[in-house]
Formats: sequence, structure tokens, C-alpha cells
Amino acid sequence: MAYILALNCGSSSLKYQVFDADSKSVKVSGTVEKIGESDSFITQKQADGTKEKKEVPMHNHNEALGIVMTMLRDASIDLNDITAVGHRVVHGGDKFNCSAEITDEVIRTIEELSPLAPLHNPANLMGIVVAKQLLPNARQVAVFDTAFHQTMPDYAYRYAVPAAWYRELGVRRYGFHGTSHLYVSKRAAKMLGKPANEVNLITLHIGSGASAAAIRGGKSIDTSMGLTPLSGLTMSTRAGDIDAGIIFYVMDRLGITAKQVETHLNKQSGILGLSEGHIDHRDVWNNMANNDCCRLALDVEANNIKKYIGGFMAELGRVDAIVFTAGVGENDERVRALVCDGLDELGIKLDNDANNGALSRIGAGESVISAPDSKVKVFMIPTNEELVIVEDTLAIANGTYDPNHLEMGYSFK
Repeated sequence: MAYILALNCGSSSLKYQVFDADSKSVKVSGTVEKIGESDSFITQKQADGTKEKKEVPMHNHNEALGIVMTMLRDASIDLNDITAVGHRVVHGGDKFNCSAEITDEVIRTIEELSPLAPLHNPANLMGIVVAKQLLPNARQVAVFDTAFHQTMPDYAYRYAVPAAWYRELGVRRYGFHGTSHLYVSKRAAKMLGKPANEVNLITLHIGSGASAAAIRGGKSIDTSMGLTPLSGLTMSTRAGDIDAGIIFYVMDRLGITAKQVETHLNKQSGILGLSEGHIDHRDVWNNMANNDCCRLALDVEANNIKKYIGGFMAELGRVDAIVFTAGVGENDERVRALVCDGLDELGIKLDNDANNGALSRIGAGESVISAPDSKVKVFMIPTNEELVIVEDTLAIANGTYDPNHLEMGYSFK
């Protein structure tokens, strides 16, 4: 038996899945939450659905991964059978246009890129360092959120700022959620009955974080997130696109620091800021009747997504399908309806019954939710970022990896 471990380390959390290397099926999965706090805990789920939760003090990622290894042993996973570990790394800058085996040089580069993702890359690095210590015989692979978008042309990724900012500081659009956009684009091509290199898509990853991507011939040519995961669509707590002048105005009027503004824009804005207290879409919908702020939050979110759809349609020229994915995209039929409302003239028409039934939380799989006469197909496709991580990791370990994802032999394409 050989296993692949997929690791996703956040600043105070850790998600993991153990896959059978042959069948690529999930054997065990789990989440560690509140790392560094007194009430930290781990929840582990077996393939048969059995769950176990333990409250264990975990002061850092080192301790958290140690607890994970203990839990895996308790689940009859022989650690010696974990042949490779795939790590989600948020920011690879323009240094990585594909997944890579982790070497000392790769670690140094990820560390150098940490100022571009201060909440994510340091946590990703901790996971890498600790995994190398605990599983010294396993191959370690980094799968970058930014890699899929490295096919963007310069006119899409450059900002109209002093050129020295780009040359010396790396100020440009990078984009994120790359593994998700990659996965659903392959599945959308399959649903269209076309090779991936022949399809034009707009993929909408709408979850706590949210991003849109314009995909031409299977490759990303533009995306809504930029230098950091803060720009673009309205998100649960992140502002998305704003006038940069707001930052200077607020700093001056309130006498606050740049760090404080960054906190406001990352953690107190978006749906939370507009609704004045709600993050979860279910709570926003439930309070909309007696709280107009909730109506406003949903309308702003939908309107911003519409603008990206329109802009990306202009960039692409021809669009075969629009794809909704991630937590909200897969499970909130009302948000999908708001987004598509009024887009008939652009060839986008929903089938209301199909849309209402296409919810991954009740077991719905890949679904066509557009009307039969819709010129542009609309799909709901459950994403599977972990499978991308596992297949990249396995291919690198086996020497069969192709850095051109259009040529890579993914099982799901």
C-alpha cells in the first residue's frame, strides 16, 4: 500500500487528506483548527464517514502535525507507506509556472515571496519544514495557487504603475485559486465534449475567498485577484476591488496605520462589512427580510461578479460556458440566479429548476444549470483541489509530470 498526503496549512489551521496512490480515493481526511490557541482541536473523518474529534493543545504547526501523525496511526495508516506529500503553497510569484519538487532552493524562494502573502506562505513553509522532519523518506512537492495563471499575457498581468515597481518589487497580477480553476476547466471541457485546448470559459470560484478567471483554449488569460488575494470579487471578509485612494483618505481621516487598513480590508470588509455583521451567506439570506444591509451585500456581490463576466466575455470574444464552483458557487442557487439575472442579451439563461436542484451539499454532482436555448452553457461543478495536488505530487514522484497542464495526463480531464 502506498499513500499520498495532501497538506494545506493556514495561519491557524491545517487541512489534510490521505489518498490511496493507486485508486486516488480518500482514505482519511481531517482539519486542525485554532492552532496557537488554548481551545485548539482536530477533527478526523474516515472513508466510511466515521468522525472523531479531539480537543488537544497545539501551540504551533509542529505540534499540530505531530498530532495528525498520531491520529493517522490510530486510523491504521502506516506512516512508512506515505511515499509523497503534496503541499498547497499560496504564492509562487512568477518563479513557478507549475508544481515543483521541494528542494532547499524552492524553500528559499517561497520564503522570499512571503511578503506577497504574509498570512499564507509562512504557514505553508512551516508545514513543509515539519513534514520533512516527520516523514523524511517521503518526496515533498509544492503545488502553487498562482501557477495556473502564469499563462496570462503581459497586458493582463501588468499594472499601470511605475515600471520600477514591477522590476524591483514584483508588483503585477498573479491570481490565485489556480488548482480550482484548473480542475473545473478540465471538467467543463469534458462536459462540453471538447478537448481542453479548444474551450473558452469563465470560471467563478465563489467561496469565503472568491475569484474569476478568463480561460482561452484551456489557459488562463486573465483573473480577478491580483498581487495579493485581496482584489477582485466581493468576498466574505475581503473588500475586493476598491479605489486605491480610499486607503490614503481613511488613513488620514482616522489616523490609522497601513497595517490597520490592511486588517480592515482583509478581515472586516466584503459581505461582513456590507451586511454589518454576517459572514455566512445563509445568515445573510435569513436576515434579508428585516435588514436591508443584507440585501445590499448580496446585490453588491452579484453585481461585481456580473461586471467580471461582461469584461471577460469582451476579452475572450467567444465563451462556451460559465462555471460556478466552491462553497457558495456550488451551494447557493440564489446567488447564481442573482448573478445570471438580466444576462439574456449576452446569451446567458438559467434553467430555474435545474439551478435549484444543483447543490453539492445534497449530493448533486456536475450539473448543467442553463436553459436549453442558452447560447452560453452554465455549469455547477464541485471543485477538487486536493485531487490536483495529489496527481501532481504522484506524477512528480513517478517522473511522469508534464509542466504543461494541457498535456498532463490528469485522470479527471
